[in-house]
Amino acid sequence: MGRWRPPQQRGSHYITAEGHHSLDQELKALWLTRREVTAALSAAAAEGDRSENAEYIYRKKQLAGIDRRIRYLQKRLDELVIVDHPPADTNAVFFGAWVTLEDDDGSEITYRIVGPDEFDVEKGYISMDAPVARALLKKSLDDEVAVTLPGGAKHYVITAIRYQ
Repeated sequence: MGRWRPPQQRGSHYITAEGHHSLDQELKALWLTRREVTAALSAAAAEGDRSENAEYIYRKKQLAGIDRRIRYLQKRLDELVIVDHPPADTNAVFFGAWVTLEDDDGSEITYRIVGPDEFDVEKGYISMDAPVARALLKKSLDDEVAVTLPGGAKHYVITAIRYQ
């Protein structure tokens, strides 16, 4: 029996069309994987004593993890709102924007503001619930932005905003 944890605060319900497609593909792949794991579980169960059968125990845990993720994705996909068009004011930072920032040292970094289900630091996608994204929302070109991070305050200037 697991330890009880209070429910986590739900993230924003917005997602890009690409992010929704990615989650949908993950769900389809999980159903295929589940089929394979179920077959392997049946084979392991047929081997006899289940209490000492490592393959059976492993497959049961693997199946539970897959089922948990499937349930989450099914619920989450139903409540997400797909944002597939740019806002009326493309000169300000809103959901889906690519934003180029320049810090005090003159180095630049580009982020895309996406939903919490699709953030990926390696691609430069940050969640709209992240401190940097919250500070950027509704700002315009050449605005100065101060972001309070765990390592201290950072100051940026918005040098470019684009949508797609």
